[in-house]
Amino acid sequence: METAAKEVRTTRARLKAVADAPDPLAAALGAEIHVVDEARATKARMNIGQLLVGRAAEVAFEDIYRERVKPNEFTLRDVREGRTSTDYRVYNGGGRPLYRINVKFFRPLFRRSREMVGLEMADCFPLATYKVKQALERQDQEHLPYIFLIVGVANLEPTAIAPMIRNSDVEFLARIGAAGISGVRNFEDRILQRAVEERSPAFLAAYERIRAAPWYVLSARRAQTLLIERLFDRVFALRVPRFAQQWRNAEVDMHFSLSEDLMPLNTFLDLLREKGPHVITGMLERGTI
Repeated sequence: METAAKEVRTTRARLKAVADAPDPLAAALGAEIHVVDEARATKARMNIGQLLVGRAAEVAFEDIYRERVKPNEFTLRDVREGRTSTDYRVYNGGGRPLYRINVKFFRPLFRRSREMVGLEMADCFPLATYKVKQALERQDQEHLPYIFLIVGVANLEPTAIAPMIRNSDVEFLARIGAAGISGVRNFEDRILQRAVEERSPAFLAAYERIRAAPWYVLSARRAQTLLIERLFDRVFALRVPRFAQQWRNAEVDMHFSLSEDLMPLNTFLDLLREKGPHVITGMLERGTI
């Protein structure tokens, strides 16, 4: 009993009280653990749907990378556990880091894009200006080129994925939410991991559409260059009177043309394989890519 109490960071008396209680689960976590609040369940389902779409994009990228790049030349390492602005790092054969990669999934939703920034909705990728700044700061600190990896799928909404998510997972998240248990994101990560491993219907519904969509690459340096060159053309928030009042929760975005400003991912990976990292690093730093 004493060893078990130390492992769960509680007292022997507290652990015994829980073990002897008629309802040990309620004694340990509170009576709310048995409550499935409908509002919490709906919120949990939608949140998992949103996270699952993002995870499907990451898995799709991993599959594309493995198909086109030899693992003995360049290694892709998953660094999502740190929950920073970096999803992956690319390493050379000697284990030295080459690039940082941040995966961006988006839905083309800017219906007034032609009017406001001169781009067709299907060709318009929005990126918050502060994210460009953060990427450049990280790049300057570590001397590693920072790459945005972009894929867009129209009408792939979490609402379409959410109904396919296992009810038991949704109820579990609703229960721990009602009980006020900390570390909810860790539980969500485990649910996502299982969905990927099992190739659940919800995961496949997102993965198959994202995998088949066009993918693009944009370096932080090129994003900065285009932002400076086309500031008033593509950052429409700077041209709209009272923007902050009209769209209180909106970010100040720079809008890029997928077809003109970005490089297709397959082209980038082919160049990496054929030209080598030194050439690609130069292109990334100069803003060619």
